[in-house]
Amino acid sequence: MAVIPLGKANNASQIKSIDWLWLRDELIELPDCDGIVVDFRTKLSDHWERFVAERAIRGTPVYHFKQIEESITGRVDIEHLSENNFGSLIPGLAYIKIKQWIDMATALVIGVALLPMLLAVAIAIKIDSPGPALFRQKRIGYRGESITVFKFRTMVHRPFEQIESREAAITQTGDARITRLGQLLRRARIDELPQIANILRGQMSWIGPRPEVCALSEWYESEIPFYRYRHIVRPGITGWAQVNQGHVGDVEKVHIKLQFDFYYIKYFSPWLDALIVMRTIRTMLTGYGSK
Repeated sequence: MAVIPLGKANNASQIKSIDWLWLRDELIELPDCDGIVVDFRTKLSDHWERFVAERAIRGTPVYHFKQIEESITGRVDIEHLSENNFGSLIPGLAYIKIKQWIDMATALVIGVALLPMLLAVAIAIKIDSPGPALFRQKRIGYRGESITVFKFRTMVHRPFEQIESREAAITQTGDARITRLGQLLRRARIDELPQIANILRGQMSWIGPRPEVCALSEWYESEIPFYRYRHIVRPGITGWAQVNQGHVGDVEKVHIKLQFDFYYIKYFSPWLDALIVMRTIRTMLTGYGSK
């Protein structure tokens, strides 16, 4: 791709999956390329405006840098929240409703089909380590409301007050609290399956931003502008951030995770959900991003 090095297009080199050709003012002929990338939010000189217009009418695709950046990285820049970035701050309401009915119907069918396996996992957890088979935790859900999320317990049993703190909510690589069986359940994402009950309650979806622990959500809201916007759709058992980034804990990586969440909200559609389903199956088979 040829790039006009003005504005945010100067950051094009950070996208490693594209071979960039840097254009200069004195350039007369366009080199062989698949298109031109330009930051349309920056002021272009008359020279560059003529250049872009001439190449466009000759059939060369011309892309806004933000469009290319989002399509390649799967993330939406969240420096500021505006209709210019999202088109509309409310995703398609019709699909939200249709998706909820699909979620509940499939959750009922899959829940019944998997019931013997879920019972077997619960028994195995009880045998593997002392404590209940299910883990309950307060998290922030749809429209910022608090919900109780269900999971299979994958860590040693701890009192309630020890699981609600910010520090306890962050799982580190090689966390000593994870049980032997818990490592297997986390790797295959089986520990998340009890959230089928949350879907049947209308609190969650199969696909969406992961519901965050209350203490972490409060922390992120204090550090990251517009963090609460991610609650505009129902949280999911799996999501765009999970299949691209995996588990995160520190604020810097959460900022990137939020960019993935905003990308999902901006391009909220059955096609993106289908892609996430396929990538989730790959994740379950490979264990990518588990801790």
